Amino acid sequence: MNISVDISLYPLHESYRQPVLDFIHRLEAHQDLLISRNSMSTTIYGDYSLIMPILNEEMHTTLQALPESVFVIKLSGGCQ
Repeated sequence: MNISVDISLYPLHESYRQPVLDFIHRLEAHQDLLISRNSMSTTIYGDYSLIMPILNEEMHTTLQALPESVFVIKLSGGCQ
């Protein structure tokens, strides 16, 4: 099943820009995903079974490095 995931990362400290870019670059390294950057979020398109393990891994990496961070995620099914 194809889905889209709209995800925003908010590191809760002054140096927020680089952790956000690092997260996006790690997502972009996964060639199975179609990624679209926006000014306030990143949208990921692809198969649910591929996206969710990648998100789990990359969010875990971010939260280990920056536990004072917030992710806001919206998932939508039925995307083509």
